Amino acid sequence: MYSFGPIAAVISLLSAVLTAFTSVLAPFAGESAAGIAVVLLTVCVRVLLVPVGVLQVRAEKARARIAPRLAEIGARYGKDPEKLVAEQRKVYAEAGTSPLAGCLPALAQMPVVMALYGMFIGAGGDAGPLLAYSFGGVELGATMAGTTEGVLVAPIFVVLLVLLAVVAWATRRHIVLPTMRANAEANPRSPVQMPGVLTYTHFTTVVIAAFVPLAAGLYLLVSTSWALGERLVLRRFLPDGAPVGQDPVS
Repeated sequence: MYSFGPIAAVISLLSAVLTAFTSVLAPFAGESAAGIAVVLLTVCVRVLLVPVGVLQVRAEKARARIAPRLAEIGARYGKDPEKLVAEQRKVYAEAGTSPLAGCLPALAQMPVVMALYGMFIGAGGDAGPLLAYSFGGVELGATMAGTTEGVLVAPIFVVLLVLLAVVAWATRRHIVLPTMRANAEANPRSPVQMPGVLTYTHFTTVVIAAFVPLAAGLYLLVSTSWALGERLVLRRFLPDGAPVGQDPVS
């Protein structure tokens, strides 16, 4: 997968940027320069992906606006699939969105995210020398399992896992659960609800970080923290828009 031309090219570009950041930071940060560069590079990529986040939140708000209408249509035309689909398409068209509106932005950013993650696990090979730098007393290319001595774990990994767990908890509490409640209120007749266990899926980052190199763990922490903050800010400040079928209040 990481040898695929476009992804390999992005890995090479990201590696060059990471090398440049490390060179600039080295006189000030010493051995920690590469670790700080990983953080900065992740932030830069997330900034570039902000428009994608905006599209996702707008699609989310659009779905929330039309959920009551879709519920009514489902109750009215549930036994007439052809009419049901036609009416649903009409509602989506009026709202200026589609059922895939929330998925497409996420798919659009996947090649960049995959390339970034691939570089941090050394898949591209270009960042190999940089992964030998230390951060918190541990090489960026080291994994938690490779740094254990008896029952002891390097403190940097303990801090990393705890912070990832905190971010996952905050994401579940402030993003996942409110979204579930809003969907249930907008569409109370729907029998389909997310199983409770799936609300904990964000905690998989904690498990992943325990087995990937430290550089990849830093990426996961910065990226998930940014995603949480970005979603909270955009949800608060992006306008909700007018309900479908009504004109915005001027």
